[in-house]
Amino acid sequence: MRYNFFFRVLCGNLCTRCSHACESFWVAGLCCVKNHAATAVAVLLLTVTTVHGERTEPAPKELQEIGVEEHLNVQIPLDLPFVDSNGKAVRLGDLFDGETPVVLTMNYSNCPMLCSLQLNGLFEGLQGVDWNLGDQYRMVTVSIDPEETPDRAEETKQKYLEIYGRSGVEQGWHCLTGEEANIRKLAGTVGFGYAYLPDTKEYAHAAVTMACTPDGRLSRYLYGIQYPPQTLRLALLESSEGKIGSTMDRVMLFCFQYDETAGRYGPAAMRIMQAGGVLTLVFLTSLLGIYWLREARKARRQRALDETYFLPPA
Repeated sequence: MRYNFFFRVLCGNLCTRCSHACESFWVAGLCCVKNHAATAVAVLLLTVTTVHGERTEPAPKELQEIGVEEHLNVQIPLDLPFVDSNGKAVRLGDLFDGETPVVLTMNYSNCPMLCSLQLNGLFEGLQGVDWNLGDQYRMVTVSIDPEETPDRAEETKQKYLEIYGRSGVEQGWHCLTGEEANIRKLAGTVGFGYAYLPDTKEYAHAAVTMACTPDGRLSRYLYGIQYPPQTLRLALLESSEGKIGSTMDRVMLFCFQYDETAGRYGPAAMRIMQAGGVLTLVFLTSLLGIYWLREARKARRQRALDETYFLPPA
């Protein structure tokens, strides 16, 4: 089932209720390569093969570089130079303050479909998170197109900030452009595989959003084009390493764990049982403590009465 995962990453529409490719998965697969007929045929053949059999033919050469290899807890190269959408030279390290987690994506503004679907889904999900971009977390988007200009990146930034719909958050999202060598180095570090298709003058790539720790280590990979607010919140909370969120948030994070198959956080049965056991123990201990305290008070009152009314004669 190797390609099931591959195309889930590429298209972001693997049915989360079963292990088979759903109808939307097939449609997305065709849309991602709609301008590349040979690849579209390969998508169909590979999907049919992997869903209904165990054959493992290699992917077409042009697709072999595409995909995601998770490099959890790996430090991203903070010394890499880029240019932000204001035309200012920055290093990645300038965007990590050591206090807030960072959402990292790799897209490009001229992408005909997948980047728009991913960023639309991401910002719609972030709308449901009560933390503000730039306050409790930051976001960095690096263009995989070395020909993209800062002005074009700024246009893209303003488009999605309008979708986000919150004021005063512009400084929380950094859209970067740069030289191909630096882009490739970052992509290699985070395990983001992509390829340029000369025939269509487009980039084939995965739909993945990465959550990073405040000091720039990879904490979580979120796949696809839809991002439930709870998944985003828990990913940010996990990445923050306790630097953001309330006590209740941390309790929720303890009781939930990331399900790579479903692409979201779900209840962790063992942890919930452990938490339930602890709560039960605390409840019983408190109940017994109250009972013993009452009995001790009763005994003291009885002794006081006995001493008052049954004093021995002088």
